[in-house]
Amino acid sequence: MEKDEIEKYRHHVKPALVSKAEEFKILDYGEVTVEELWNFLRNKKWKKKNELMVYEMVADIMAIKPNEFMTFATIESYKAGSWFESEEGKKLGISEG
Repeated sequence: MEKDEIEKYRHHVKPALVSKAEEFKILDYGEVTVEELWNFLRNKKWKKKNELMVYEMVADIMAIKPNEFMTFATIESYKAGSWFESEEGKKLGISEG
């Protein structure tokens, strides 16, 4: 399934995404956004999927385990670069090395 094809179903599965984000908050995993969950699904769960039905997308959303998502988020943050080079790091005047 093309990424654009998946995107067109986003509004259909938004209630499930909101529900999952609220579940993470209740389980004390902090503020996980709908956008972060959506990126996880597109880039991890559905990366190699050729075809998805809406009910399959909802089932995948509801099956996300917190540790699975947190591992993905951690790896993505490492890929994104150094915190020290971020705006927040620069504001604090912390330099790497």
